[in-house]
Amino acid sequence: MKLPAFMQPRILKQAVQATFSPAFTTRFPAEPFEPQESFRGRPRFNADGCVGCGACAEVCPPKCIEVIDDAQASPPRRILVQHLDACIVCGQCERYCPTQDGIHMSREWDFAGFAPEDFEERVEKELVMCEVCGEVLAPADQLRWLAERLGPMSFANPTLSMFAGQRLGYVEQGVQNPSETVLRADRMAIQCPKCKRKTARAA
Repeated sequence: MKLPAFMQPRILKQAVQATFSPAFTTRFPAEPFEPQESFRGRPRFNADGCVGCGACAEVCPPKCIEVIDDAQASPPRRILVQHLDACIVCGQCERYCPTQDGIHMSREWDFAGFAPEDFEERVEKELVMCEVCGEVLAPADQLRWLAERLGPMSFANPTLSMFAGQRLGYVEQGVQNPSETVLRADRMAIQCPKCKRKTARAA
């Protein structure tokens, strides 16, 4: 006949050991809890390192990072919104960030909240518009990062060279009126890939 669980020697031995052994758990919340160095916690945007390219939103498996382009704002802006309540803390956003400094996995583990804004984090970037058709091109910080990354080779790209010229002040800035007619002079302008192909054919 099998003995009841509380009378089995193995169970009794474990009970006695547990009674006289120190606790294995932490004393949270009486004492703060410090996770391991390799712990992946809440992802945090770094506004200075982020260029607003949206690569993190593209590789996010649950699509918890939203990219909103507000072309009607003055100046136009791109808003990246992170919805933490949908995040699975996989770290893909940090891994595939082009600058390697736009978003980082912190060691924050206790991020409970009650209001929806407790689970949101956002970063805003100024948008650059195509000077030929007026459509969204890219965030200004992204073009600046590309120009710095390419160095002298950026002058082979009219968009990057004209953008750098505007930043240095020797190129006049201004968006042309959207038109179906593409001229050869439009080649030297800040333009989207679609207009770049049109101006290349016109040249």
